[in-house]
Order: sequence, then structure tokens, then C-alpha cells
Amino acid sequence: MSVRTLSRRFLQETGATPMRWPAEQRLQHARLLPERTDEPVDRIVAVAGFGTGTAMRQHFREALGVSPRTYRNTFRGTN
Repeated sequence: MSVRTLSRRFLQETGATPMRWPAEQRLQHARLLPERTDEPVDRIVAVAGFGTGTAMRQHFREALGVSPRTYRNTFRGTN
């Protein structure tokens, strides 16, 4: 199978490119942790597989428009 065919089929099946899919999976996992735990952001970074807190914060802002802390506060209804 050619790279182009694989990329096209992967996109059709997952909704993401092969390069973007792992980051989206890490973000999905990282979103659950602030919702369900009181783990600090640095621990969430390690568990979710992001290399740095900065990288995770950037992905959160790009995908959700907020920081992980703001996401947690909004989800839990705290100020």
C-alpha cells in the first residue's frame, strides 16, 4: 500500500491524519484526568504522554481554547 493510500484511508477511518492521531489520543486522555482527578498538571503531562507541560498546554489551547487549569475549573464548576 502506498503512503498516500494509507494516509487517505487512515483519515477516512479515524478522522485524523497519521501524524495528528497520536496527539489527539493523548489529548483525549489528558482531558479525562482533570475531569476525574485532582492530579497536578505535571502528573497529567506524564500520564498522558506529553513531553512537557508547555506542549500539553499548547494542545489544550489549540483544541479547546482554554488551559488545563481553566478546563478543570469549568468542568468542575469551581472558581
